[in-house]
Amino acid sequence: MNQLSNLLQDALICTDHVQQCAIVRRKDASVRASSIGFHLYPDQVQLLLDAFKAPAQTREEGLYFDDSQFKCVRADKSSIYAKCNKRGLVLVKTVTLLIIATYTESMYPSVCVEAVEKLADYFKEKGK
Repeated sequence: MNQLSNLLQDALICTDHVQQCAIVRRKDASVRASSIGFHLYPDQVQLLLDAFKAPAQTREEGLYFDDSQFKCVRADKSSIYAKCNKRGLVLVKTVTLLIIATYTESMYPSVCVEAVEKLADYFKEKGK
């Protein structure tokens, strides 16, 4: 495991309220680290990155992710939260990275959001 993978494990997965997560470099949409079994395809990552370009449209239309249409709960220039049935998706943008996390019905969405936002703040402090 590399340092970013360890960070994902310690900051997100260990909360027990993040099902899967990844860190993506925004410049080229490349996955820098992801939790075990979480596979993201370049076109899928690009769709998530593009959702930040028009937050109002994203709020209105939602997001298509993991073969499901997610209803947008929040969308602004740095964070997007979306739900589909009992699952959720949290996207938080930093200067150079995008943090992606999912949660399931047995997890608390607020804990997932807080953990992802804290990790994003850590990267923002580092200028990443």
